Amino acid sequence: MDSAKLEHFRSLLIGQLRQHTEHVRTEQAAALELSDDGAKDPVDLSLIDVNKEIALRLGERGSQMIADIDQALLRIKEGSYGTCGRCDKPIDERRLEALPTARYDAACQAIIENANGDDEHSTL
Repeated sequence: MDSAKLEHFRSLLIGQLRQHTEHVRTEQAAALELSDDGAKDPVDLSLIDVNKEIALRLGERGSQMIADIDQALLRIKEGSYGTCGRCDKPIDERRLEALPTARYDAACQAIIENANGDDEHSTL
C-alpha cells in the first residue's frame, strides 16, 4: 500500500480514536453519575442498577474499539497494515474503508467466524 493511502487510513483511524475515546469518557461518567436519588423502591433500585450496567458495558465496548484502533495504528507503523493476518494477502481497500481496523480479508474473516460458530446460519 502506498504512503498516501496509509496516511489516509491513519487519519481515519485517529479520527475514530478521538471519537471513541470521548464516547467512552461520556458513557463512564454517566454510569458513575447514576445514583439512587433516595430511591427506596426495589424496582427503582433495580432499574438504576440496570442502567449503570448498560452504561458500563457500552464503555467496555468502546474501550475494545479503542484497543482495535491502537492495534491498527501499530500495524501501520510496523508496515503490516492492509495485509491479512491469516493468509498474508492484501485486504481489499473497500473493506478497509468500511472497517479500518480489519485484520483479515473477507474470506479469512468468514472462515474464522465459521470456525468460532459466529455464523448466524450455523447448525450444531
